[in-house]
Order: sequence, then structure tokens, then C-alpha cells
Amino acid sequence: MSERNGEWGVEGGEWENVAESQAAISDADDLAPTPHSPLPTPEESGVIIDRSDHPISRRRIPENVLKVLYRLHRSGYRAYLCGGSVRDLLMNGTPKDFDIATDAHPAEIRRLFRNSRIIGRRFRLVHIIFQDMLVEVATFRREPERSEDAEELLITDDNTFGSPLQDARRRDFTINALFYNIADFSVIDYIGGLEDLEEKRVRVIGDPDVRFREDPVRMMRAIEFASRLGFEIEPATYAAILRHKNDILKASPPRVSEEILDLLRRGWSRGAVRLLADSGLLEPLLPEVCKAIASDRAPYFWKMLEVLDRTVQAGRKISDPVLLSVMFLPWILEELEREEARRESRMKIGEVILFIRELIQPICTRMSLAAGTRHQIETALDTLWRLLEPPADRRAQFRFVYREPFNDALALLELYALSSGKYVDVFRQWQQFAQRVRRAADAEAPKSPAKRRRRRR
Repeated sequence: MSERNGEWGVEGGEWENVAESQAAISDADDLAPTPHSPLPTPEESGVIIDRSDHPISRRRIPENVLKVLYRLHRSGYRAYLCGGSVRDLLMNGTPKDFDIATDAHPAEIRRLFRNSRIIGRRFRLVHIIFQDMLVEVATFRREPERSEDAEELLITDDNTFGSPLQDARRRDFTINALFYNIADFSVIDYIGGLEDLEEKRVRVIGDPDVRFREDPVRMMRAIEFASRLGFEIEPATYAAILRHKNDILKASPPRVSEEILDLLRRGWSRGAVRLLADSGLLEPLLPEVCKAIASDRAPYFWKMLEVLDRTVQAGRKISDPVLLSVMFLPWILEELEREEARRESRMKIGEVILFIRELIQPICTRMSLAAGTRHQIETALDTLWRLLEPPADRRAQFRFVYREPFNDALALLELYALSSGKYVDVFRQWQQFAQRVRRAADAEAPKSPAKRRRRRR
């Protein structure tokens, strides 16, 4: 397997070179399209924004993505950057990933790139594998045909190829249906995404009632984009969310759980969870949590999400078990208070741990969380309560710091203490103690002996 410039299977001369593509990155954003460029038909041309009228520069597109775009284009296919990457580049943001859409079929893409593989059953994609990244390429698709009397709109097959216009129409939101054409460096808008981007508006493409029944997770994605970008959800789209909120239960539980985690990971969790609660989507998803935070019964919860967002935005990694524990905590604390009131006595630490495990197992099962994730949530919460009642034995405290769940529990205690004002001293004592223990361990760690140079004979 040959290796040139980070790409597997690229033979010499095929890239004519990579020098040419690198020159394209450096400047030349005003080059004319090559003569054999496939041009859209007039009825499919949409609104075309010339290179001089938009801020996207190839300097901000990774070189490997440009390689894929150029090879598709030079092989006679349309090659468009699509989706969220175009949206973010137009907003001068940094895209999370770069997806490509083309009229080449998966097998044709596979023949062009030896460093690729076809994946998916319902939705056939091609992953082009480079040493430092993976580029996803999809063939233009259209919405699947359905009989007029079909009552169930949930999409189970979405692998029908189509044109760029049809591909734009089948996407979820207008701001995600923009294309960047590598042939002439223009932006193509078929369905009004540029106007919605300018007006800071999240609007579903087509009839929102139909689109949310086709894929209920789109309701969560509308909330994600509104929270992430600081946009408003367009009134008809928001009204449809209110009408179809219970349809979210028809979506795949693992997919919904991943969407919830994504809302918590990115640094805009407070606005997203508030929108989930206000729109009614949180109630069918997490009825226990929804009830615990209703009518501001747990005001510290919203403050905790603010602290979480600041922590994530500062670049600190918070594990998924801690994120889910943050969501569960108001409900867990409420149930503990109710149980202690029923018993008319304070529960011992062992009883608390057993109670928490019995409490969260059903919700973890309903969310289809992996067994390992559920175990990490349990141990993080167990360890959190143990932190509140530290062992008296100094050696036990030392061992406690080295337990695997300690860091998760300490992060959870930090978020709760800084938001509720409770146990702040306990958190600081554990934090300082852990720092001293680790510094001492680093100082005592044996240094690797210097290598002796061999004498020449």
C-alpha cells in the first residue's frame, strides 16, 4: 500500500499533484471553473452566491477535504461541501466536521479512492480514510416514495439517489441545506437557507408536521441548533414540536440518548435543556427529571448547567457519566429526601448507595445506555456520597483518591457545590488533598535511568 502526502493508495502523478491542490489552498480563490465542470440545469440552479460575495475561503477547509473535492470534480462529477460545515464557514465559525455530497454513486467513489470503504445499510456512505482524519462522502439523495394512503411516515429507507435540488429538499433545516461548489467556489442555496441564516432562524424544510413524523429526532436537532447558534425557532416549526413531542418515543433510544449527551457536551446545555423543558420534549424523554425541575423546584440545577457550560467552554473534558449524573441529580436528591421523610430517619451511606442504584437502573435501561456507562454513573454517584462522608482513616483517604470513579465524583461534587453553595468546603478539601497526594506520588516516582552510550571499538 503506497503512501503519499498522508493519503493511502494515491499513486504518483494522480494528484498532479498535491502541489496544485496546495496552491489552491494558499490563494487563487477567484479561479474560473474547469471547462468540463458539470453545470446544473437552469431549473435546479437555485440561488448562486459568487465567490466575491461570501466569506468562505479554501484556506479554512482541511487539505484532505480539498483533495477529495478536487478528485471528484476532475473525474467529471459534481463535488459540493454540504451541511453544517457550509453554515459554520458562512458564520465565520469552525466546523465540527466536513461532509461532501456528489452525484457519484458509492461504488464509483470507491473506485476513485482506494483508501475508502462503503458503510451503512439504510444510508450508503463512503468513508475516505486519511492518516489524520476521515472524510465522509454521500451521493445526492431524494426523499423515498410513499403511497398516498400511508399513515406511518417514519423513514426506514433513505437510499434513493437524486439531484442536488432533491438532496437539499430532503435535508432537515434550511440552514443545513447549503452547498459550496468546488467547481467555481460559489455557494448554492435551493431552499432559502441564506435568508434564515441572516435572520437567525431555525426553520424546517417542508411541512414540519410531516418532517417530524418522518424523523422525531429532528425536534431535538431544532433545539440543538437554536441553543448552539443563538437562533430562534421559526413559529410554525416550534408549533409542530409542541404537537408532536410524544412522537419522540418512536425514535431509537440509543440515538435519542446520544442527542441528549450531545446537548450536554458542547457548552450550551442550559439553553438546550430549558428549551427541551419549555417545548414539552423533556417530559416523554425523562419524566422523572422533568417533574423534579418543574416550576423551578431545583433552582440550583440551572446554575449547575451554567457552571457546566463554562467548564466545557474553557476546554475541560467532562465525562459522559458525569453529564448524565448532572441530569439525574435533582430527581435523585428529591427521591432521597422523600425516602428519608418516609423512614423518619437519615439513611446510612450503604443504604443511600443501594437506593441510588435501584433508582437509576430503570432509567438507564429505558435510555438503552451501555452496561459500562450505567456502571460508571452508579460508581460516580456512589463515590460522590462517600466524598460527603470521608473515611477517618488517612490511609483509606489515600486509597480513595486512586479509585477509578474518584475524578468523576469530584467533578460532579464541584458542579453541585459551585451551583448550590453546599459542600464547598468539602469539595475544596478533597481537591487540595488529591493534589497533594498526586504531587507526592510524582516526586516519589523512580526516574528512568539515563541510557549509557556504547563505546566504539
